[in-house]
Amino acid sequence: MNEIWEALRWLAEPQQGPHSFSLVLMGLRAAAVYLAGWAILRLGSNRFLGRETVFDIVLAFVLGSTLSRAINGSAPLLITLAACALLVFVHHVFAWLSWHSRRWGTILKGHPLPIVLDGQPLEDALRRYRISPGDLEEALRLSGHVKTPEQVEEARYERNGEISVIAKAKKPYILEVQVQEGVQTVRIELAG
Repeated sequence: MNEIWEALRWLAEPQQGPHSFSLVLMGLRAAAVYLAGWAILRLGSNRFLGRETVFDIVLAFVLGSTLSRAINGSAPLLITLAACALLVFVHHVFAWLSWHSRRWGTILKGHPLPIVLDGQPLEDALRRYRISPGDLEEALRLSGHVKTPEQVEEARYERNGEISVIAKAKKPYILEVQVQEGVQTVRIELAG
């Protein structure tokens, strides 16, 4: 039992310092950090992995940076893992706050901003978020399946940095066909 404890202590806090790590020790620490990071995210709910708000991206950067210090030995392994668990917990609390309170949600995540209204691009909003005409046209094609701003009812710069688009309703194409002269008219309405 004492040998197992010594091996774990050697893995967690090697006495010789990070400069003398062997390939085996670095690999074991990397595997331990990977598994511990996975467990921390699973316990804390990994909601930020599917989202891309600034609120979530900051956590990803900080966790990556912190966990890398545990791998390379520049920070104690167990303390680093505890700090990562605390970061995920705080992130979870902030997510809960923003879900329960619109004000907290706006403080933590921002709010969407209209960039096109009724076919007219809003130049101040485009300038604020540095969206060029080419960038806007690309977003309209990708998100709204339209070619020009004139075809857009509303487009917004969302909290996650994406542009959402609501296209204007298309006018129906009406085709009238006479079946028999002077007797009957057939009206065909094609939408889309």
